[in-house]
Amino acid sequence: MAAPALLDYEIVDVFAARAFAGNPLAVVFDADGLTTAQCQALANEFHLSETSFLCAPTAPGADHPGSAGGPQADYRVRIFTPFAELPFAGHPSVGAAHTLVRTGRLPAGTLRQECGAGVLDVVVDADGATLSGGRPTLVDGPDAGTLAGAMGLTRADSTGVPADVAGCGLPFAYLSVRPGAVDRAVPDPAALAALQVGEGVSVLSWDAGTATAYARVFAADLAWGEDPATGSAALGAGVWLVESGLLAGEGTSSFTVRQGERLGRPSVLECTVTAAGRHAVAATVRGTVVPIARGRIRVPE
Repeated sequence: MAAPALLDYEIVDVFAARAFAGNPLAVVFDADGLTTAQCQALANEFHLSETSFLCAPTAPGADHPGSAGGPQADYRVRIFTPFAELPFAGHPSVGAAHTLVRTGRLPAGTLRQECGAGVLDVVVDADGATLSGGRPTLVDGPDAGTLAGAMGLTRADSTGVPADVAGCGLPFAYLSVRPGAVDRAVPDPAALAALQVGEGVSVLSWDAGTATAYARVFAADLAWGEDPATGSAALGAGVWLVESGLLAGEGTSSFTVRQGERLGRPSVLECTVTAAGRHAVAATVRGTVVPIARGRIRVPE
C-alpha cells in the first residue's frame, strides 16, 4: 500500500506578545491541490478557530507588486473554521503572511494577499504583520438594549452608543458596555439568531484616555464560542468608533484592542482608522506572530 500524501504545516500564535497567548493558527503549505472538503476536514482535525491554506494566486502578474505589470497577488489564502470557509479573517491573514516570510517563501515588506474578500495588503516585518482591511461598511444594528439582553446583560449595562454592524471584510455588531460588564457577557444563541449582527458580536468597553478597547468577541461561525483575538473585528471596531464619534472624524487615529484575557490568552491588536467627513475610509490592524510548532499532516482521501 502506498504511503499517504503529507503536507507541511506550522502552528503560530497571532496577536501574541509571548508564546501560548494570542490566537493560535494552523498554516498549511502547498494547499493548491486540496478540495474544499479536504480543507474542511483538515481544519476540523486541527480544531483551532481558523486554519489558513496557502496556495498560488489565481491571477498572478509577471513581477512583484509595484512593477509596471502590477500583479494581482503574491499568494492566495483559503481560511476555514472547523465548520465553514470564511472569505476573510484577520488573524489567519496576519499569521499566514508572517509565516510565509519567516520560512523564506516570500520576502519581507508589502505582500498582496488574495482571499475571498479580494486582494489586500499585508506589511510583514521581523516580529509580525500589519493588515489593511477591505472597504469599510456600516449598517444599523439591533437596539443596544435588546442586544445586551441577548448577550446575558441588562439594558443598564449598555452605554447607549448605537450597536451598529461595521466591518472591513467581515461585519460585526459592536455593543458598548460599562467597565466591568464585558466579563459578564454570555451569548444566548437563540436570541442572537433573531437579530442582525453580521458574523458575531464584539462586547467592549472604551477608555478614551488611553484609546483602548477591552473586548470579548463571540462569532456565529464558532457556534457562538469566544475568540481570543479577532483581527477582522478590530478592523470593524475602527469604523464603528469613528461613526460613533468616539474617534476623530478626520485624519488617522490609533487605538488598541485588548482581547482574550478572560480565556487566559491575552492578545494585543494595534489598530489605525483613517476618516474623512466623519466616516471611516480605511483601517489597519497589526500584531506579533510567535511560531509554536511544525509538522506534517496526512491529506484526507
